[in-house]
Amino acid sequence: MIPDTDPSLEFVTALARGLSVLRALNDAPQPLTLSETAQRVGLPRAAVRRSLHTLQQTGYVHSDGRTYTPTTETLHLGAAHLIRQPFAVAAQPVLRDLSTQTGESCSVAVLNGAVITYVARVSTSRIMSINLQVGTQLPAFCTSMGRVLLAHLDSDDLERVLSSTPLTARTPFTITDVGVLRDELRQVRDQGYAVIDQELELGLRSVAVPIPAADGHVRAALNIGANAASRSTADLRSLVPALHAAARRLSVLDAAGT
Repeated sequence: MIPDTDPSLEFVTALARGLSVLRALNDAPQPLTLSETAQRVGLPRAAVRRSLHTLQQTGYVHSDGRTYTPTTETLHLGAAHLIRQPFAVAAQPVLRDLSTQTGESCSVAVLNGAVITYVARVSTSRIMSINLQVGTQLPAFCTSMGRVLLAHLDSDDLERVLSSTPLTARTPFTITDVGVLRDELRQVRDQGYAVIDQELELGLRSVAVPIPAADGHVRAALNIGANAASRSTADLRSLVPALHAAARRLSVLDAAGT
């Protein structure tokens, strides 16, 4: 929430509102209208309209005349910082080894509310309609890394995410029933991996495992993404041991503070 007042004369309300609007657009699984954006950020329509206009004019938001969506320019706000992070740098050789071993693209992501953010990636080919890169954000509920990360939240945190996340179908295969999703998350936690079969995008399958931290918590996940025409779900499950081995290497790197 944005404070109505701030004792410091340095506080810029318009900037805070613009960032709130941009965050709402980034977190949404689909483009938002002006009214939907205003409802999400809890601000007057007039204030949100000015923020959206400014963001559109500066290249951070695109509009089709009715709805608004963030552009790839928003990735540049944090991507350079993420790329320079010690863990992200140290993870690259591990991802390259895994990619060479499997012949597929590999990624590491963390959870930010209802979305995952890519923090490291090695790509062998373009497997999605969007260009996945460090800083890319995707909905957690219908991605393999997102399912792994949601599955390892405590019950209160998970319910907060699920209660505020519209389970909007991305394809005919997307799980949109919250009860079915809860059952799926329990299975993911029990079996130690998640497989997604064209729930995010048609033609895309992926498998992910957790990267445990030294304290036992799971704050990051590792996945392999593949074209559905070349990899069956059984093929992806056969890669789980290789993923777990790579995740253990990444866990050691994280524990070492690299």
